[in-house]
Parts: sequence; C-alpha cells; structure tokens
Amino acid sequence: MIAITIGDANGVGPELALKAWTEGLFAPDTLVIGDITALERAREALALDVPLQLTDEEALQPAANALSVINPGMLQAQDIEPGRLSRACGAAAVAYVETATRLALAGRIAAMVTLPINKEAVGQSRPGFSGHTEFIAELCGTSGTTMMLASERMIVTHVSTHVPLRIAVERARRERILEVIELTDAAVRRLRPTARIAVAGLNPHAGEHGAFGNEDSEQIEPAVQDARARGIDAYGPIAADTVFYHVLETGRYDAVVCMYHDQGHIPMKTIDFDGGVNVTLGLPIVRTSVDHGTAFDIAYKGIARTRSLHAAYRMAQLLSSDGQNLSRPPGALHGTGDSRSS
Repeated sequence: MIAITIGDANGVGPELALKAWTEGLFAPDTLVIGDITALERAREALALDVPLQLTDEEALQPAANALSVINPGMLQAQDIEPGRLSRACGAAAVAYVETATRLALAGRIAAMVTLPINKEAVGQSRPGFSGHTEFIAELCGTSGTTMMLASERMIVTHVSTHVPLRIAVERARRERILEVIELTDAAVRRLRPTARIAVAGLNPHAGEHGAFGNEDSEQIEPAVQDARARGIDAYGPIAADTVFYHVLETGRYDAVVCMYHDQGHIPMKTIDFDGGVNVTLGLPIVRTSVDHGTAFDIAYKGIARTRSLHAAYRMAQLLSSDGQNLSRPPGALHGTGDSRSS
C-alpha cells in the first residue's frame, strides 16, 4: 500500500492526486492523506469525476472504485484559497506528512509519496522549518540522509541543499561526502546496470590544483579515495562544468554527487523539469516526491501536469516492491543530513 500526501491544499497537490486517479496511475490499494475539503474543492473546480471514500488510520481500507482518503479534518471550506499563502494550509500539510511517516514506520504502508508543500506557509506555524526531508528524517530518528533527484536521463545526489552557499562550502567535508557517495552507490546499483559515481568538484575547474581553493584536494579527493577503497566505482573531483556532459552525452558516469543545491538542481530541472523524482536516501522507510513546488500561480486551473507524480509513484512502487528501502548501507559513516523537499 502506498500513501500520497496532498501537500499544501492551496497548491497543485489536490488536483494532481485527483487527475492521477482519473489517469489510472494508482494501484487499488493506494490511499490519499489530506483534507477532503481541498479534494472536493479541486474536484469541483476541475469537473473531475472522482469518487472519494473516507477511511482512517485504524482501518486503512482502500476502496475498489474510489479514491480512498484519510481526512485529518484540519481545514474548513473557507480555508481553501487556491494560490494563497496560508498558515492553516501549511500546518495541515505537515500533519499529512507526519501521518504518512508514522504509518510507514509502523509497516502499515509500503511507501509514501509527497506532493509539494510551501516552506514559507509551514514556517508560519513552525519557525525554522526547512523542508520535508529534514522533518521526515527527524520523525524517523535518522541523522544522515541525502536527496536524490532521478530521471531516465540522469541521477544526482547532494552533499547539502537548502543552506546559504557559504555554509554549503563548510559542509563539503570528507566524512559527509563519503556518506553521500555510499548512499548514492547503494541506490544506483538498484536503478542502473552499472554504478559509476562521478563526484563533482566544488570550486571552478575542481580547484585547479589549489589555484581556486583547497576543498577539492583536501576534502573531496580523499573522500573519493575512501570510497574506492570500499569497492565503490567513484571518480573525482570532476569539474562541474563538464561532469554532466559526460553523464548525458558520453555515458561515462551513471550518477553525480553534487556539493550543493543548485549544482544538482539546475541540470536536472533543465533536462527534465516534469519527469524528475525526489527520493530521500538514508531513511528506514521509502519516501519519494515530485520534483516541483506548489505552483500557486496555476493551482486549481486544471493545467498542472502529472508527469512527475507518475514518476514518483512508479519509483515508490519499485523501491518498495522487494520490501527493501534505500537506507544507509552497511559501514557508512554517520554525518549531518541535509536535504529538502520539493
């Protein structure tokens, strides 16, 4: 059983869940976690023929010919204002995630797929909130995670994500880089025939022998050597201005470990904005997410595309199909997790 959290009720999440059901994406035992008021509002706005059936955390009884919904009952009809930043919707979005995480940890669902939240909206009730992934990791009691963005054409992971660039430089340390290489290797081995891991440089030209900084030679290169000593087919540091070319055009590598948020996000969103999947590595549960935001500007207008949700759902099925997850591989170092959610 897979649970879908609808994200911010004023964003595109509710309509994406409904549209995906009409497109036949969901298996019969799929359920949605979110306020039914938002789903009913989106159903009416888009004139979608989607029967909704309530269930609860105890029963977890998906319906055969309807979209099953766990309804926390946190939002009233007047709370749904498509495209508006809302404290109530932000608080509800986090509650949906907490419910799904709790069910996954208890083994009552096989995987969770999260639709987008708005960090500013959540921050109105939870100051300092930085994203889905950190929140889920905290609930799971896990300290070392990384975000993987995956599409048919490329896979990237991140040493850090939603932090200022100067802090990202500080976090590019040997232990953390090795941790992410190991998590990446374990994931890619399940998704690709080979697992050749490129590790991007931090500075221009990967530091060019110290001319543009010492982090590449003092932190990244030793981490790559450590990984190779553990049997991982890792390479680097490789200049970030060429490494993605070698993934896409020459096929030299199967994935790229990136040092910070934009280093991985820019190429992924350029080549496959709609088809990317956000997967959290290092958790004891399977969690995937769409690789886009709440898109307040188009919410409830019927033009949001479901391609990323399709990809995230298929990935959740794949990763949970054998009862395994993409948790920390044996022997991996413990470091500070830093990922984000779409």
